[in-house]
Amino acid sequence: MVNPWQEQLDKFQNIANIGLRYYSFLSPASLKLLNYSENATYLVYDREQKEKFILRVCRPGYHTKKEIESELIWMDSIAKNSDLIVPLSIKGDNGEAIQEVNFAGNMYYCTVFEFLEGDAPDEDKEEELIEQFETLGEITARLHEHSISHRDELNSLPRLSWDFAAILGEKPKWARWQDGVGLTPERKQLLQRVSDKIEERLEAFGKGPERYGLIHGDLRLANLLVDGKTIKIIDFDDCGFGWYLYDLATALSFIEHKDYVPELVEKWVKGYRKVRPLSEEEEQEIPTFIMMRRLQLISWIGSRDNETSRAMGAQYSIDTDPLAKAYLEKF
Repeated sequence: MVNPWQEQLDKFQNIANIGLRYYSFLSPASLKLLNYSENATYLVYDREQKEKFILRVCRPGYHTKKEIESELIWMDSIAKNSDLIVPLSIKGDNGEAIQEVNFAGNMYYCTVFEFLEGDAPDEDKEEELIEQFETLGEITARLHEHSISHRDELNSLPRLSWDFAAILGEKPKWARWQDGVGLTPERKQLLQRVSDKIEERLEAFGKGPERYGLIHGDLRLANLLVDGKTIKIIDFDDCGFGWYLYDLATALSFIEHKDYVPELVEKWVKGYRKVRPLSEEEEQEIPTFIMMRRLQLISWIGSRDNETSRAMGAQYSIDTDPLAKAYLEKF
């Protein structure tokens, strides 16, 4: 019997091998799948030079080539104009950083990045994670400072907007949370009240230039690399224009219901304020961004077939109930 999951992995493996042909200096090289989610990400090991690289194969239809180019432009700017550590793209034999692979009638875009040492923070190491979140708050603030100080050059980049409509609206970027798994009629009703309250509060919160701009958009633990006391940022695939506090919410992806989250938020805010101001009004609105991300992830789990979505499943929706009730009690 054909396994559709394995078929997908085999297809991306073939595309990755084709994409590597544009990098003659990486031949011979081995490929190892690291992650399959929005894209397929591979560890590339150059057996002759004994060097490691990262190859990303973007799934068709998610981003245009121009959008991917804009992602790389921002990453280059961060590397040149700040002390933040991000992986830079590497050009192929044709002088391009983005390789086009036409496979079975679809266009796939492949990019090779530098390999950065480090490990993702561990959600099970509570005390360590709490301390790391203070550093993450500082790093996120520096990222936002870069975004603000380079606004004139960055605001013209063709990136999507992570506003309410794109996240929880009628035609969201990912999928509708109402189509998630584990949603009973009662739970849908509860979460609809939450969604309505989020929309109302964000309308009042506004999109002032100190609150809204170019953000990473997916600072979950898997996209962070801890190397000693340093935290590096990877995977800018979802960067776009949104509320700066949304970057905190994404850092709590899939763990919003954990008992230690208030401590994570407290540490993050402490670190953030070391670099740039965060008003009491903004701090009070953090639960709104956490709940918006939580509902967005319900939509993601319901519309994706990968290891993470399978692991979360309906239980993620069930575990949202107490968060939703607490949010409505607060506001």
